[in-house]
Amino acid sequence: MGEIEIPQFFICPISLQIMKEPVTTITGITYNRESIEHWLVTSKNCTCPITNQPLPRSSEFLTPNHTLQRLIQSWHSTNSASSKMSIEKSKLEKLVKKLDHEAIEKLHALALEDEGTRSGMVEAGVEKAIIQKVIIKSFFKQGKTVYLEEALRILRLLWPLAITNDKNNIVDDNFDLVNSLTLILQLHIDNKNFKVTNEAMLVLKHVLEVKTSNSLLNLNVEFFREIVKVLRIRNKELSKQAMKSALHVLLQTCPLGRNRMKIVEAEAVTELIDLALEKQEKNQTELIFTLLADLCSCADGREQFVRHAAGIAVVSKRTLRVSPTTDDRALQIFCLISKYCGTNEFVQEMLRVGAVSKLCMVMQADCASYLKQKARGVLRLHSNVWNNNSPCIQVYLLTRHQR
Repeated sequence: MGEIEIPQFFICPISLQIMKEPVTTITGITYNRESIEHWLVTSKNCTCPITNQPLPRSSEFLTPNHTLQRLIQSWHSTNSASSKMSIEKSKLEKLVKKLDHEAIEKLHALALEDEGTRSGMVEAGVEKAIIQKVIIKSFFKQGKTVYLEEALRILRLLWPLAITNDKNNIVDDNFDLVNSLTLILQLHIDNKNFKVTNEAMLVLKHVLEVKTSNSLLNLNVEFFREIVKVLRIRNKELSKQAMKSALHVLLQTCPLGRNRMKIVEAEAVTELIDLALEKQEKNQTELIFTLLADLCSCADGREQFVRHAAGIAVVSKRTLRVSPTTDDRALQIFCLISKYCGTNEFVQEMLRVGAVSKLCMVMQADCASYLKQKARGVLRLHSNVWNNNSPCIQVYLLTRHQR
C-alpha cells in the first residue's frame, strides 16, 4: 500500500492479505482462519500449503495466535490514518474509469485491506461506479459476468460506509439496481452459479433495508419468485448468509400492501414448510415460523399451508422444541388455521399427527400464560370432535377447563 511497509509475518501465505484472525496449524505455520479453513475443506490432499505436511481437516486443531493478532491490531491503530492516505486518489480514479477485469481485481484486493482503505474508496465513488457500470449497465447486459462475483463482493464490503456517507446518492427511488440484482439471481440460479447467487442475495438484502416502505410496494411477483428460488436451493455452495438474507427480504416486504399475496403466489408457503422440515439453526427457524404466521393471515396463504401434507406436522413438531418465539408463531398458525380452515379432515389430521397432544403439552409446560391461552382457545374450537375420538383428550379437556 504505497509507502507504508507491511511486516511480512502479518501476511497470510494463502490469501496474501493482512490476517484478520491468525491461527497456527500443527505444522507451526500461521494463516488467516478463513483462508486455512477454506483450504482444509476444498483441498483434495489435506496438507499444509507451505510445508506439505499432512493436516487434520477439523478446525479444532487450529490454535489462535493471540500475540500476532494483538501486534496486527496495534499496527492498524498506528497506521490506519496513513493507510487511508496511501491510496492515491488518482490511482482510484484510473481504476474506476477503467473498471475492467484487472481493475475489479485490484479494487477487490483494496476493499479487503482495512476500514481506512474502504473509506477512501467510498470517497472516490467506487461503489456508485460498480453499480452503474457493472451491475446495471454494460457488463451485465452484455452478458460479461466473469468478474461479477468480485464486483458484488466489493459493493457488499463498501456498503456500510457508503450508506453512512451517502453523498453519492447510491440509494434512490428507481428500481434499476433491484431489477438488475433480480435478473442476476435468475440467471445464476438457473446456471447453478451459487458464488454469484450468494453475493447478489447479500447485496439485495442491504439494498432493500434502506429502501422506503412506499418503494417496496412496487416489487413484482417475479422478484418474489427469484427469492423463493433461493429457499428452494439444496446445495452446500449456497451460504447460510444467503439463505437468511432471502428470509429477511421476505420478512421485510411481507407486511406491505399486496406483497403478502405476491409472496404466496410465488409459492413461498410451500417452500418455507419444506425448509422447516430440515434441521435449521434457532434464529432461522424463528424467521421461517414468523413468515408462515404472517402468510397464514391471508386466505390464500392458509389454503397453501393446508394443501401441504407436512404443514400441520412440522408446526407441531417444532412447538416447545426451539424457542418461545417459535412457540408463539406456531400457536398463531394453529389459531388461524383452526378458525378459518377447520374442516373435519383438517381437525382429524391435527389429532392424527399429534398437534392436539402438543397443544395439551403447552397447557402443562412452563411457558408464558398468553401461550397457554392461545392453546386453550384452539383446543376449545374443536373439542367436541377431539373428545369423541380420543379418550385421553377427553379426560384432559374435562379436567383442565370445563366448558
